[in-house]
Amino acid sequence: MSVDMVFKIAAIGIIVAVLNQLLIRAGREDQAMMTALAGLVVVLLMMIQEIRILFDTVKSTFGI
Repeated sequence: MSVDMVFKIAAIGIIVAVLNQLLIRAGREDQAMMTALAGLVVVLLMMIQEIRILFDTVKSTFGI
């Protein structure tokens, strides 16, 4: 995983945390939960892409 990916994940985490707090303080707990889940899904999709790239590299390295 590159440093760029770490920064992207950290940025998503910060944005989600801020939005979460704003929504909770506005009494919108359900929307805050949906925001947190959306952030998690985005990060997981990013990680799946990185894992696919890793598997492609391993396959090409070993000629699989």
